[in-house]
Amino acid sequence: MLIPARMSEAEEQRWVSVMLDKLAAQESKRVLGDAELAERAERLSDQYFDGRARPSSVRWVTNQNTRWGSCTPAEGSIRLSHRLQGMPEYVVDYVLLHELAHLLVPGHGPRFWRLLEAYPRTERAKGYLEGVVAAERLPHLPGAREE
Repeated sequence: MLIPARMSEAEEQRWVSVMLDKLAAQESKRVLGDAELAERAERLSDQYFDGRARPSSVRWVTNQNTRWGSCTPAEGSIRLSHRLQGMPEYVVDYVLLHELAHLLVPGHGPRFWRLLEAYPRTERAKGYLEGVVAAERLPHLPGAREE
């Protein structure tokens, strides 16, 4: 952020605070709510699975720190980790499609993966998520700032 040199330190702190609040407000608008997430799942099911995967609920959860998503086929419920929020749309779409596919095929056998072949960004999204996991496992460097 560029600030005029004539500003006092107090003015600078006030403007930085104002701008950070504006950025946070913009960012919060980008995060899909549960209703929008359910609509997105419906559109993806229509586009890639001929509408055959119809979840009863789709929602964000904060208790999944080792999984990106989960599905309970018997209930038709899909849960996505809040850690996906802010990731590229194609990554969120992949995880949604992955969980939608579990409504049609419970396991991770060949039939399951054939369903996901329809999504052209499957491999790219998987690579992105693998990179996130690998980065999380890196040791923190001495002197590095955590933000």
